[in-house]
Amino acid sequence: MATLTEAPPPLAPAAAKGKPPRKRGRWTPYLLLLPGLLWLVVFFALPMIYQASTSVQTGSLEEGYKVTWHFATYWDALSEYWPQFLRSVSYAAAATVLCLVLGYPLAYLIAFRAGRWRNLIMILVIAPFFTSFLIRTLAWKTILADSGPVVEVLNTLHVLDVTSWLGWTSGDRVLATPLAVVCGLTYNFLPFMVLPLYTSLERIDGRLHEAAGDLYARPVTTFRKVTFPLSMPGVVSGTLLTFIPAAGDYVNAELLGSTDTRMIGNVIQTQFLRVLDYPTAAALSFILMAAILFMVTFYIRRSGTEDLV
Repeated sequence: MATLTEAPPPLAPAAAKGKPPRKRGRWTPYLLLLPGLLWLVVFFALPMIYQASTSVQTGSLEEGYKVTWHFATYWDALSEYWPQFLRSVSYAAAATVLCLVLGYPLAYLIAFRAGRWRNLIMILVIAPFFTSFLIRTLAWKTILADSGPVVEVLNTLHVLDVTSWLGWTSGDRVLATPLAVVCGLTYNFLPFMVLPLYTSLERIDGRLHEAAGDLYARPVTTFRKVTFPLSMPGVVSGTLLTFIPAAGDYVNAELLGSTDTRMIGNVIQTQFLRVLDYPTAAALSFILMAAILFMVTFYIRRSGTEDLV
């Protein structure tokens, strides 16, 4: 009887019609993105807009520059400095290939064979980052000196005779030649190749190699059919991280090269800081950016992978 006469529990108040329940924290993701967006706007978008307006200006430093929509600056800059563009692309491509040839075996060793030495080898790979880019490049100027041991060994082995015939060196010298610039680019950007390759190789399941061995696949076949295809995201990321900064670099060509090895980065620096021709420098910068963007887009589409490490 007590159960029957007990009052039923009070019902929850019905939500007001037409007013959906409020979601707490819906603005939190946008607030977290706000600092990064402000950083991109202030330090990337606004300078890009300013440089775009500078590239279509005319005038002088004394009289001042005015926006006159002078797009002929682009054609004039490209027609005058196209050899430096081609040289930058060729040097960057050569350095990228060398970084891949040197970095892939090293990344493979770290991922599958290093064992307890893995951390030590990784520290050695990133050790160049512990000092400045300028000091690392100046060290190569000492290594490749005319009286240094490297040049003596290459002369003894008659390697410089071959490289001189190919146009990579000049006589018995390595400094102030294309070979010196490519060596500097390769050394400075090699870690950018090794780290993505290691990350990609380290993700590969070892059981796939065991399955290939169970199917009587040779090590070369296992590498060609299993390891390399699965490491393509690392290959694409590493080549992009190497080629893009190498194409716009000017420090290596300035310190290790000569006037005959000037890259487009050296031209842009000279136009900005010495000649003070700001429209030409800005136009060259946008032409370089557009060329790299086109090549990167084409390369990613042709690589057959959309996954980047």
